[in-house]
Amino acid sequence: MKTYTNTGNKDTRSGFGAGLTELGKTNENVVALCADLTGSLKMGDFKANHPERFFQVGVSEANMIGIAAGMTIGGKISFTGTFANFSTGRVYDQIRQSVAYSNKNVKICASHAGLTLGEDGATHQILEDIGLMKMLPGMTVINTCDYNQTKAATIAIAEYEGPVYLRFGRPKVANFTPEDQNFDIGKGLKLTDGTDVTIVATGHLVWEALEAAKVLLEKGISAEVINIHTIKPLDDKAILDSVSKTGCIVTAEEHNYLGGLGESVARILVQNNPTPQEFVATNDTFGESGTPAQLMEKYGLNSESIVKASENVIKRK
Repeated sequence: MKTYTNTGNKDTRSGFGAGLTELGKTNENVVALCADLTGSLKMGDFKANHPERFFQVGVSEANMIGIAAGMTIGGKISFTGTFANFSTGRVYDQIRQSVAYSNKNVKICASHAGLTLGEDGATHQILEDIGLMKMLPGMTVINTCDYNQTKAATIAIAEYEGPVYLRFGRPKVANFTPEDQNFDIGKGLKLTDGTDVTIVATGHLVWEALEAAKVLLEKGISAEVINIHTIKPLDDKAILDSVSKTGCIVTAEEHNYLGGLGESVARILVQNNPTPQEFVATNDTFGESGTPAQLMEKYGLNSESIVKASENVIKRK
């Protein structure tokens, strides 16, 4: 089995900041808007170097979305930055009407998603944002797994014409994807080959899936791990090709199992190749305050849960 090395824990929000910094140097049409969270979103370098293209709108997220949509009419590529909860739930009407409906070239960049926001608690730990955003017609939904991939995705979406939701996180996590990678929107990445079970993971759960694959191999179980960084459009072919070999699948995500990656996978399976599936996700619940590690363990979003789900789904073949 191919192995991956953690080159050092880094937060994915810093990957966004690094990507935005790069875009500031290379693309004069990129503008950045922030809702009073410049430091948290790592947008400070862009602000310092391109003050004429940075707009601090304050605690006024709905206004930020409206301004971002309007600026695209003049040919700008608008990147908005705030927490995932405020990027989606608080401004859903503005996104639907001003961005998605008219297909505006706005990149909604959302940090502090999921349980790994940690001690800030349930009010900030949005676990339904992927579902909200993927249901909007024409909205591309991306959930990156580490610093390097987040940086690459940030750069790539500037070249993509149309609305994008880019989701990333607060904590330092394993950084294991290539530094010089090309980010291909809508293309899943097969990380390991396997014959007994397919594990499809997104975001912070990709590294946990790789760790689970190691444990499964010690138990004589061959797991194929696929990194689904783009939830919409979903790479149907990568998933269907894999389950045609393995005959069962586990989906893993830091999101409610209702409306997330798992449900998107279930749809393509039932339409093309009905296959036993297990879900590693939150079970229709809000989060709570705690450290990221404590919460991921309590809510079953870790390698141990992926191992158990894999063993269970194999029994159902």
